[in-house]
Amino acid sequence: MRPWGELKGVKRFLVEFVYFGVKEARACIFAGLFFLSIFIVPRDGLFGLPRYDVLLVIALTIQFFLIWSKLETLDEAKAILLFHLVGFALEVFKTSGSIQSWSYQDFAYTKVFGVPLFSGFMYAAVGSYIIQAWRLLDVRIRHHPPYWMASLMGIAIYANFFTHHFIGDYRWYIAACAIGLYARATVIYRPYDRDRKMPLLLSFILIGFFVWLAENISTFFGIWSYPNQLGAWSVVHIGKWSSWSLLVIMTFSIVSHLKHIKGRISVPE
Repeated sequence: MRPWGELKGVKRFLVEFVYFGVKEARACIFAGLFFLSIFIVPRDGLFGLPRYDVLLVIALTIQFFLIWSKLETLDEAKAILLFHLVGFALEVFKTSGSIQSWSYQDFAYTKVFGVPLFSGFMYAAVGSYIIQAWRLLDVRIRHHPPYWMASLMGIAIYANFFTHHFIGDYRWYIAACAIGLYARATVIYRPYDRDRKMPLLLSFILIGFFVWLAENISTFFGIWSYPNQLGAWSVVHIGKWSSWSLLVIMTFSIVSHLKHIKGRISVPE
């Protein structure tokens, strides 16, 4: 359907810009509602329930609503659960007594190994956005690298979050490999009725930037704190942008690999 008829010039730009914005907002529905709850839930919690526990209830409610309303498919929910588990494992390691990269200061009934269960949803929010945007914008990837190479890159990125505490940080070496691997890759997407394209690497950087902004907002509201923020809040170091961009690459490689596997499976009607 093309309700706007033939579009040219400024009119086409405006219509496509609005459609792109609406679809992006729709893809961010889980992340947007979840981070909105961070703003509105008081630090003391609600109805006698600690804040971290309230956030867990809200996250689960949003997730069930998306499935019930069919705004999210069951397969997409399964993939998001995988991101939740991957993120929670990283949280447990990073907040452990021997590492202490950051900490969750507030009390919660739903803390496991010192990490509130809602924290995994912050990683799931990134996965949810990529999965939703892929479907809503009819995303296709031109010149995608071999899937086994992309998988190894994702594993290397995830492993470095753990191993850099013991054998050195190889983030920039991994980033250089990622740039070489995805240098030719292009995102083809459709905001309205025509295909548009952009470098895949640019999308990784942009998504990583917005996640870094969300991290600043979350730490400002005291959801978690880095060691240098315990006395008074300060902006999260700009270097975290690179970490988040790499995490986006890892998340994207999981999504693309799952879609590749599903595309090769014949499901009888």
